[in-house]
Amino acid sequence: MDGVRIPKRITAALLNSITSGVTPRLGIEHIAVGRKKEVEALLGDLESVGQGGSVFRFIVGRYGSGKSFLLQIIRTYAVERGYIVADADLSPERKLIGGNGGGLATYRELMRSMSSKVRPDGGALTSVIDRWIDGIRVSLTEEGVAEADMLPQMERRIFLAISATEELVHGYDFAKVMQAYWRGFQLGDEPLRNAALKWVRGEYSVKSEAAAELGVRTIVTDETWFDYVKLIAAFISAIGHKGFLMLLDEGVNLYKITNTVSRNNNYEKLLNMFNDAMQGKARGLGAYMCGTPQFVEDMRRGLFSYEALRTRLAGNRFLRDGMRDMQGPLMYLEKLTHEEMLVLLQRVRAVHGIHYGYECAVTDSDLIGFMQLVADRLGADELLTPREVLRDFAGILNYMRQEPGRGFASLIGGDLLLKAQRAALEEDDDDDVAGAAEYVF
Repeated sequence: MDGVRIPKRITAALLNSITSGVTPRLGIEHIAVGRKKEVEALLGDLESVGQGGSVFRFIVGRYGSGKSFLLQIIRTYAVERGYIVADADLSPERKLIGGNGGGLATYRELMRSMSSKVRPDGGALTSVIDRWIDGIRVSLTEEGVAEADMLPQMERRIFLAISATEELVHGYDFAKVMQAYWRGFQLGDEPLRNAALKWVRGEYSVKSEAAAELGVRTIVTDETWFDYVKLIAAFISAIGHKGFLMLLDEGVNLYKITNTVSRNNNYEKLLNMFNDAMQGKARGLGAYMCGTPQFVEDMRRGLFSYEALRTRLAGNRFLRDGMRDMQGPLMYLEKLTHEEMLVLLQRVRAVHGIHYGYECAVTDSDLIGFMQLVADRLGADELLTPREVLRDFAGILNYMRQEPGRGFASLIGGDLLLKAQRAALEEDDDDDVAGAAEYVF
């Protein structure tokens, strides 16, 4: 990262996320390493979605293994390439169905978080629609359409785009709402425009209110919210965007539902969503859900406890010994290699130096020894996760800046560090670890 200039707000966001053990949302490209096969598979998904296809994947890994990190990588890629992305963390309040409107709460969060290249931090719903209408007006002007003919031509173009959704469930009412939004936009009728947005965001609680304000017979409900996600995906594709991505993190919260009936209802909803995406009943939609192996494989409470999901998600019986089908619906994350972890630490070290404007004295040899030392203290290399390592490492760098007289070795034990360095170098004496290969970014 020599010579790289990163805005201070980005480096601050990165370091704050790392030290608090949460996934960075800004600047993630500056520290992303590894996951080459996974990213290639996800980019293939994007290409399919961009051509009108649909996909549903589960990203599986234990806590701290990088599931959310991978979601943010694909989110960054997608937004930069012209896709619209919405994400939500499932929780006791946000589910797929049931429990005081848990599914509707998830839908509302997706609408709130909708992001585009122009609005990468969320709140893009209004700007997406407004830019579409403005784009039609500019296009007609460039085509030389006379001012007297502008209104009927605008309405015709808008109708053609909206008509792509009418064949879907609730598509007719969606089209009426989009036409109402256009009228509010054209006439400067803010109440009408806001009513249309309120409907799309799923904020009507009773049908009679929507009927009175918009003349439609349906509203988004706990049972129907995914139908509206499919409508929005089709609409977004029709108005010129590459497609729509729905990212659902913390799938383990479905596993944690204690009531068997409620949990199975959520799994039934998930099955329907999965089937719609994989059978081509959605257009221009990519759906991803993150969860732990236990969430997927537990035969008592996990996805595999629901027979219909288990038969769809079970792995290939002929693939074994680390073989992975990167096109299957389950994407298991393997732990980062030592070389990838080294590059990750190097990048965090560089970001820390850029943020505080200093040359970090921690050497690559220190980093190698640090990784080995952490693994030894945990008792097993398999227990090491990027989240834990980065949080510890960033905390040490912070303390070194606060106490300039304290060196890296003195903080973690000089003798232990030297011993760990020697052990690591003996293990990797055939590899040029410090010159690790190129990675994702």
